[in-house]
Parts: sequence; C-alpha cells; structure tokens
Amino acid sequence: MKVLLTGSSGRIGRAIFGAMAEAHEMVGLDRQPFSTTRFIGDVADARVLREAMSGVEAIIHTAALHAPHVGIVDEAEFARVNLEGLRLLVDLAVERGVRTLVYTSTTALYGDAVEPDRCTWIDEATVPRPKTVYHRTKLEAESLLEAAAGATLAVRVIRMSRCFPEAADQMALYRLHRGIDARDVADAHLAALGATGAAFQRYIASGRTPFKPEDADALAREPREVLALRCPALVDAFERRGWPLPRTIDRVYDASAASRGLGWESHYGFEEVLAQHDQRSLEVLPRSHWHRDRTTE
Repeated sequence: MKVLLTGSSGRIGRAIFGAMAEAHEMVGLDRQPFSTTRFIGDVADARVLREAMSGVEAIIHTAALHAPHVGIVDEAEFARVNLEGLRLLVDLAVERGVRTLVYTSTTALYGDAVEPDRCTWIDEATVPRPKTVYHRTKLEAESLLEAAAGATLAVRVIRMSRCFPEAADQMALYRLHRGIDARDVADAHLAALGATGAAFQRYIASGRTPFKPEDADALAREPREVLALRCPALVDAFERRGWPLPRTIDRVYDASAASRGLGWESHYGFEEVLAQHDQRSLEVLPRSHWHRDRTTE
C-alpha cells in the first residue's frame, strides 16, 4: 500500500517507517526534515496535506504536540495541531477514499485514573481522567475518530505507553508494567494497519507484563515479593548491579486486548533495556549517582 505517515521525522515516526518501508510505500510528512520525510510542512496545512495524500490508501497519524510542549505552547496551538489538523486529515481521507487510518494515542490520558496508595490495573475499559491539555486533546481526537469511523473509513487507535529514553533502572522496571520499546510500538501500528473487523478499534500497546490482576494489592505494598515470584531474573539483575527495587508500583497497563485483536505481542522487555544500557545506546540513559530514583519513593 501507499501509506501517508505524519510525524515521520519523530522518534516513533522513524520507528514506524523502519517497520513498514520494505512492505509498503511510505510517504513521510513532518515539519522537520529527516531521511524518512518526503514532505516538509504542518499537519494542519491543507495545501501540504493534499499534495502528500496523492494516491494514498492508508494513513498513520503520529504527528502531535506532546507532553513536553505543555506549559511552553499555548492551548490554542494544541487545539490547532492535535484537533484541527486531525479534522482536516479525516476530511481529506474521506474525500480521497482512504480506507484505513491508524492513530497514535497515549496511555497518559488515563491521568488521574491511577488511584493513590493503590496499584491500578488499566485496560481499555478503564475510564480516562485527563490532567493536561495534551491528554484532553488526545482524548478529544479519539472521540472525533470514533465518530468518523464507518463503512468507508476504518479507524484503529493505538494508546502507547511510556516510550522515551530514561535512566536504565527505571526504564527496565517500566517495561514490566507501564513502558514499551519504540520498535514494539511500530509493530503495533503495522498490525493495526491490517486489522479487520469493527470500523473503530482501540488498543493499549505496552510491554508484556508478568503480573496478574490479583497481584495489584501486593504490588502497591510489597512489590519486591511479587517481582521475586513473577520476574526473578529482573531481581537478580538489579541486585548484581546494586540498583534498588521499587517500594511501590502504582499501575499496570494490560495490553492483552491488542494481543487478541491484532495478533501483536511486544518483544523488547527489560532484558533489552539492560543490553542497550551496557552498549551505551542513547535509547537508554545511564543511571548515575546523581539520579534520584522516583520508583523508590
């Protein structure tokens, strides 16, 4: 297929391009130049979009203002990029007969759904409770897409969990319950592109967790015991490195629906984080003695 990929110069956009370029003709669009980007322009610019969408059969929409922009970019700009740009993209998709749109969303929009002093088990049935303009615009965008989905446009929403370089110990732990590798995110988008069934589908994409819902209370109070039972290899690895284990784990993102609905599984767990750390990959930040471990608070 010929696929328009917005946000193609970004970290996730580049990973998606890499996962799909051999099988599909990828047309990248971004405000910033990169080797994965063919069209330079704003996602809310109708002229650029019309040119980029020539002959396109599917769209993967990753372009957005994100959490780092909160407090720096005003709310009107969030609305322009994250909502008005999406409305324009949907209108053009319908006009051009595009059959599938895959949208990159975020588990961050659950926000205050995580309850204090508890470990919250989060799946697609959990009601989002957004905190910031970023969360709100992503949730509004999902609603817009759900209304647009129908017989002529299939929409797949991927709510990806935490996926950016962090200190190695924290990042490794997060892969068990609230984090994901960019390559796994890309594979989830690839699986969503070919998904059949209902016109609108929404999935959490997060690392494969060893935990079970019945572990939730113990994860909040005594996570070391659960880790020793469910993931002894991580406990051993942390002990060898002199890294502390968390005092509490506050949430688990359950990606089992994506496994069932898309046939997708994550492949890059905590072992990959440790390997990348040892190889000094900038995908993982080093853990220094200046690093304050938030997972132990």
